[in-house]
Amino acid sequence: MLEEAGVKVNNSQALELLRDNGCKVEGDIVHIPPSLAEECVGKAPASFKLFTREAETSYTVGGDTVIYNPGSAAIYFTDRETGEMRRASASDFKELVRLTDALRHIHAQSTAMVPHDVPDEISDLYRLYVILKNSSKPIVTGASTKTGLTDMKNMLDAIAGGRLSEEPRAIFDCCPSSPLMWSDVTCQNLLDCTEHGIPAEIIPAPQMGATSPVTIAGTIVEANAEFLSGAVISQLAQPGAPLVYGGSPSAFDMRHCTARLGAVEAVMAACAFAEMGKRYGVPTHGYLGLSDSKTVDAQSSYESGMGILLAAMARVNVVSGPGMQASENCQSLEKLVIDDELCGTAYRLIQGIRVDEDTLAAEVIGKVGPGGHFLAERHTRDHHMKERHMPGPVIDRLSPDAWTKAGSKNATQRAREIADETLRTHTPRPLPSESEERLETVFKAILKRHGIKPGQLPKT
Repeated sequence: MLEEAGVKVNNSQALELLRDNGCKVEGDIVHIPPSLAEECVGKAPASFKLFTREAETSYTVGGDTVIYNPGSAAIYFTDRETGEMRRASASDFKELVRLTDALRHIHAQSTAMVPHDVPDEISDLYRLYVILKNSSKPIVTGASTKTGLTDMKNMLDAIAGGRLSEEPRAIFDCCPSSPLMWSDVTCQNLLDCTEHGIPAEIIPAPQMGATSPVTIAGTIVEANAEFLSGAVISQLAQPGAPLVYGGSPSAFDMRHCTARLGAVEAVMAACAFAEMGKRYGVPTHGYLGLSDSKTVDAQSSYESGMGILLAAMARVNVVSGPGMQASENCQSLEKLVIDDELCGTAYRLIQGIRVDEDTLAAEVIGKVGPGGHFLAERHTRDHHMKERHMPGPVIDRLSPDAWTKAGSKNATQRAREIADETLRTHTPRPLPSESEERLETVFKAILKRHGIKPGQLPKT
């Protein structure tokens, strides 16, 4: 497909790079030989380290590791007081960041909302700035302009003390446009990631039946070609540059003309994309754990639960989507709290069942004998916390009487209370003073270049 149909590339630097390396270029259509695609994807590393803000901890991205984050740039937010889905603000985004910082099973942040009260030209930069000020977790992000990625890189490097290429704090999304196109902005972002040693997450987002074939298999073929074209650009620019095989497929609903990311076919396709990434030996990503529902309800839970669990079973390395509803358009703090528990359950699931002489428990079964119980046995005390995932209070395991006495609250009500309490009591770790000074210097210079005074922005 890459050789015959080709891929459209709207970036002069990438076109020159591809032409110089043996690709046939006709205008902005590039025909890539299969041998070159295979050669280039083979140069990408099988894994890389992703560091927390102060680099005291790192996560391996690759192999069988699974890391959840809240997902993409939603424009709406579910108001906890009214339940209304409204335009997101900077204060909403700060709450999302602070809550994510406190959750046990969401291990990475993401620039997951687009605040309506922040100028568009610096929206991506502002969101990264808020995260760096309010959380120490690693980040999944992306730039929306040609120069934005370099500015964001400088902000991250201010935190990393000049060691960003050796100790990356963020993964950047670079999304081709289905079918088979690279925009000028996204292609430049990919090239800039390569230049600065920043891991790039190539994320095809085909809509099955609209911008890709209606069949799942055909969509996999198209998305694979889109990933490979990005891999060629990246590895020709810098062999060995870290890449992630991503995916945000959706099932286009012919009845309502909407893209459905919570549909089972979208979940299947995202997991299949990850299997393709594993075939090539590169880290993987998927938009999973999100829902098409507009509220936190039964649909929200079953669609998100399906995606979160299957992502873990498929060992998708980076999973974006917990907290998201209305496809990729809305963030909900209540849903994020519930999804955090689903992620904890998924982690327990993939630990599997440990089978050895101790866990088979033949000796203690013989000791207790017929009609006995295991409550007082040392074996039970020793293994209870190892064998059981202990969920937080959002999961109800009370007796009916105890549940009634506790107020007969459903999961959404409990999640709302947990979110409110966490925001009242959780204090994110502050930036070290030297890092904060460097970040402020970089960010103020960016604002000055755009003609924006710090006082014009919402408080972080």
